[in-house]
Amino acid sequence: MSDGPATSRIDTARIEAAVLEILAAIGEDPARPGLELTPHRVATAYTEFFAGIGVDTDAILATSEIADETGELVIVRGIEFRSVCEHHLLPFLGTAHIAYLPGERVVGLGSIARVVDAISSRPQLQERLTEEIADALQAGLRPSGVLVVLDAVHGCVTTRGARQTRSSTVTLASRGILSDPAARAEAIALIGVTP
Repeated sequence: MSDGPATSRIDTARIEAAVLEILAAIGEDPARPGLELTPHRVATAYTEFFAGIGVDTDAILATSEIADETGELVIVRGIEFRSVCEHHLLPFLGTAHIAYLPGERVVGLGSIARVVDAISSRPQLQERLTEEIADALQAGLRPSGVLVVLDAVHGCVTTRGARQTRSSTVTLASRGILSDPAARAEAIALIGVTP
């Protein structure tokens, strides 16, 4: 993984030029009042949306520590995230629920939210996002098991095409002991979501 933040690699001038071109291509006047700052605003937003590109999630989880007693299942519910669908460059917003069964190491709970934020701040598909979060936690913590459940509403589904404004998509990824159907079902029940 890269060692620097993505924001230093994002070319805001190119984004601004591309937005100007898009505005012209749809028949708008990019210089009209209301649009003159839009290219800059979009470039600023994209800097935030894609700040996770190149972020090393192992470094986030490097603060994990050996614990005398790791206990049983650790669950962090309701981690809000936003990402951008790589197919249409439209946002999707959701909630992540993470469960892990510690091996020898535990991590500060804020680190789990930072991993979700880093991986979701890249052009994504929800299915891959779920798998990448599970893989990062498995690699960084080496737990006995990991379960990731994402529930998200997609702009490409709610605002175009089928326009299903009340639908959400739930994806799940499990690793280790939590891949066992009974253990997974117990963790899902404790999380309190219906996949």
